[in-house]
Amino acid sequence: MAEIIWSEKAANDLELIHDYIATDSPFYARLQIERIFKSVERLNSFPESGRRLPEFSYLPHREFIVGAYRCIYRVEQTCVYMVTVVHGSRMLTEGMLEES
Repeated sequence: MAEIIWSEKAANDLELIHDYIATDSPFYARLQIERIFKSVERLNSFPESGRRLPEFSYLPHREFIVGAYRCIYRVEQTCVYMVTVVHGSRMLTEGMLEES
């Protein structure tokens, strides 16, 4: 079973997503965040289940889609590092994958 570790950036992304959706609907904001967390939990048992990033297939990062959001992570041994969560309409850059 893999351990899920959220980067500060990924946690901050979730907060921003929640706040943005909550301006129209606090209910749907909470629902979207819950969906993301539930999908991330699946990585405990299936850490390699996401697809490689189409834009950067040479990087070790993977992703899965929840609604309009791309949840991007990487796997190292028994740990899954959640790197970022971005809206699917945004152009992904390598800089967005930096965890520091």
